[in-house]
Amino acid sequence: MAIGSDIRTWYEGEWHQGNTPIMGAADHATWLGTMVFDGARTFGGVTPDLDLHCQRIVRSAIAMGMTSPMDAARVLEIAREGIALYPDDAELYVRPMMWSKEGGEAMIAAKADSCAFALCIEAMPLPAMQAIALCVSPFRRPRPDTALTEAKAACLYPNNGRMLTEARKRGFDNALSLDDWDHVAETATANVFLVKDGIVRTPVPNGTFLNGITRQRIITLLSQDGMTVEETSLGVEDFAQADEIFLTGNASKVTAVKRFEDRELQPGPVATRARALYWSWSGAA
Repeated sequence: MAIGSDIRTWYEGEWHQGNTPIMGAADHATWLGTMVFDGARTFGGVTPDLDLHCQRIVRSAIAMGMTSPMDAARVLEIAREGIALYPDDAELYVRPMMWSKEGGEAMIAAKADSCAFALCIEAMPLPAMQAIALCVSPFRRPRPDTALTEAKAACLYPNNGRMLTEARKRGFDNALSLDDWDHVAETATANVFLVKDGIVRTPVPNGTFLNGITRQRIITLLSQDGMTVEETSLGVEDFAQADEIFLTGNASKVTAVKRFEDRELQPGPVATRARALYWSWSGAA
C-alpha cells in the first residue's frame, strides 16, 4: 500500500520508479512476518536524525534473528542518494526495510543470512500542527517476553491497527495503549507526553514500546530549553488530570491533543514550543 506519491525504491542495486514488487510468494517474510523497517522524514531541505534511523534498522534486523546485508553507513548512503533524486524542497517519507527470504532449520525462524534489503521513498507532505481526540484502548502492548518489542517489526503493527480501528469507531483519532502492568505505554502510532503544573512527563521505556528517535530528540530539546522532563511510570489517571497532552513521532513530529476521553483540552503551549524547537534544531527552511 502506497502512503504517498512519486515512489522510488532501491532494490538489488538500482532505483525503480513506482510501487516496486520486492517479495516473492514463497519468501519467508511473506507468510511468516519476518520483516523490520524504519522511517525518516525529509522536509525543508533537511532529514533530521537520518543516521539514527539507519542504525535502528540494522539493530531491528539483528533482533529478528537476521544478519543485515549492509551496515548503517551503507543504508545512509543509499537513503541520501534517493533523496537527491527529488527536488530540494520535497517532503518525503524514507523507509528502509529488511526481511528474510528463507527459513532456517526450524522453518518458522528466519535463516540469518537470507536477509534482503530495500529502501522506499514516497513524496508525502508533512502536516501542520494537528489537534486530535484521544481515548484509552482496550488492547494492550505486548511484553518483551511475548513479542519482539525491541525491534521496529512489521508483525507488531496489526495490534496497533486494531487500536486505531476501535478508537475511530468511537469517534476518536488515536488511543493510549497500556502495558501488562496498567502503565500507559504509548499511543497506537506515536509516543506520548503529558504536562502537569509545568512539568513534562512521558512513560519510561520498559521494553513494551520503542523509545522513539523523535521522542528522544524532543526530550533533549525541551530539557535544554529549561523545562523539567521526567521519564516515569504513568497511569490513565495521570493523563485524565493533565493540563496538556501531546504526541511525538516520525510521521507528524509533534501532535497536540484537544480531547482526552470526554474531557476537552486546549492544545497547549508546550506542544507548540516542542515543535518550534524541533524545527529550529533541524535547520529546516
